[in-house]
Amino acid sequence: MKNNYINNKAMILRTIKSFLVLFTVALFVQSCEERLDLQPEDSRLTGEAAFENPESYKQFLAKIYAGISLSGQEGPAGSADLAGLDEGFSNYLRLYWKMQELTTDEALISWNDGTIQDLHGQVWTSGNEFIRTMYSRLMYQVALTNEFLRQTTDSKLNDRGVNSQLRDEIKTYRAEVRFMRALTYWHAMDLFANPPFITENDPIGAFLPPQIQRADLFEYVESELLDILDDLPEPNADPVDYYGRADRAAAWMVLAKIYLNAEVYTGTPRYADVITYTNNIIGSGYSIPNTPYAYSFLADNDSNGAQQEVIFTIPYDGLRTQVFGGMTFITHAAVGGTMNPVDFGINGGWAGLRTTPTLVELFPGEENSADGRELFYTDGQNKNIADVSTFEDGYSISKYRNVDVNGNAGSDSSGDHTDIDFPMFRLADVYLMYAEAVLRGGGGDMSTAVGYINELRVRAYGDTSGNIGTADLDLDFILDERARELYWEAHRRTDLIRFNQFSENGIWQWKGGVQQGTTTNSYRDIMPIPATDLGINTNLEQNTGY
Repeated sequence: MKNNYINNKAMILRTIKSFLVLFTVALFVQSCEERLDLQPEDSRLTGEAAFENPESYKQFLAKIYAGISLSGQEGPAGSADLAGLDEGFSNYLRLYWKMQELTTDEALISWNDGTIQDLHGQVWTSGNEFIRTMYSRLMYQVALTNEFLRQTTDSKLNDRGVNSQLRDEIKTYRAEVRFMRALTYWHAMDLFANPPFITENDPIGAFLPPQIQRADLFEYVESELLDILDDLPEPNADPVDYYGRADRAAAWMVLAKIYLNAEVYTGTPRYADVITYTNNIIGSGYSIPNTPYAYSFLADNDSNGAQQEVIFTIPYDGLRTQVFGGMTFITHAAVGGTMNPVDFGINGGWAGLRTTPTLVELFPGEENSADGRELFYTDGQNKNIADVSTFEDGYSISKYRNVDVNGNAGSDSSGDHTDIDFPMFRLADVYLMYAEAVLRGGGGDMSTAVGYINELRVRAYGDTSGNIGTADLDLDFILDERARELYWEAHRRTDLIRFNQFSENGIWQWKGGVQQGTTTNSYRDIMPIPATDLGINTNLEQNTGY
């Protein structure tokens, strides 16, 4: 099912070097560390000439989607999008996952690369290279989307004599690209609050982007998503060609996400809008599959039934999308100690990622839970974490496995790269968002919310033994249930902030840099603007506290 999309990615890897102007712009906009105004040194194609081939538009679109899954032009390494950090470390999904998970009670890492330990300790500074590279990756992705939109205006298409059929396709592509830009700006708004702001209407070259305030960026992301809805394909309209691409439900999902967190972003709650857009998604043909929970995180999760609930995914293929970030990182880094890499369809573990006792204790019975979502590896592992750098301290997570439902390993026979697609948005999250919005006064129906939660718990328990009643459903339950259902899917930091449990409340091991954990200052709810960018762009002001 994912092959058409993956083929688009493979095609872009063969042709993207033509788009020299794209990378010229992106290298500048990713941050203001260097004032670049580059021109081609030889006879290589300029941006205009690259679009003489009608296929270039789809290839450029593929590069934009690949911007969140891959890390460069060759794969797995050798021609990186960004300089300054190892190419595997600079991957969008790998960085975003670290921001959302390593900073919380769901994950920590044993490695001592640079300032990586500062993430879980919540002691980072504006010089943290992982935060800086996340920021650069976001700005790079925005640059890609802006350049596509510059190159596909009506006047540009007129000048190139683009025919009506291709124009219709490009109209859809433009909506998808605007979705990808809105997604990126949502991540920037969530992480950095007040980032630089650039659109296709801004100049190219030596230009210092203005800073946008969080509430204004919220309005921009909202308006962009609302404006493109009619130009995006209907949900599930073409599940083959659009697997891994944005349709209307993906836009509804990001709208629901920003509305769910609107009180954090703007100070004004929008829970009624959460009900509206989650209802739109729920009524669009997605379903919780009658398969075990673990199927959603296997190498064949694009075809084993799990895909029925996926609204937007980041596809991976062990042969055609090779990267040392993404699912290769999440899968390998969680394997170590006495874990057998063969059971995970890989050639070896990187002995890094584990979880804290806080997540473990959310499951009844802990190690012997009847909840099928409790996918911990405990043999030889200590529940308590005496030493962050010791892999055996902390239970490992066996959620992501590069094998199919029959135990067969993924397509890369070397065992390096995985076939697991990352489920960025799935129906289970929508059900939980609906229930939370009901509890927060957004309307909806309490019995419907309980029914949605129980549908998830029937899958988790295999029967109705884990079902809850109306009296059990409150906000504390929702926060815990989101962890049980969605752990390691890059939601936790945002959830904890919304529940005021990320910084000045909420304690887990090694938070604050001490074994027993401690609270931190509330300004940690927002990441710092990197010091390197502040030193160049005089339009930027640092976020409070840094």
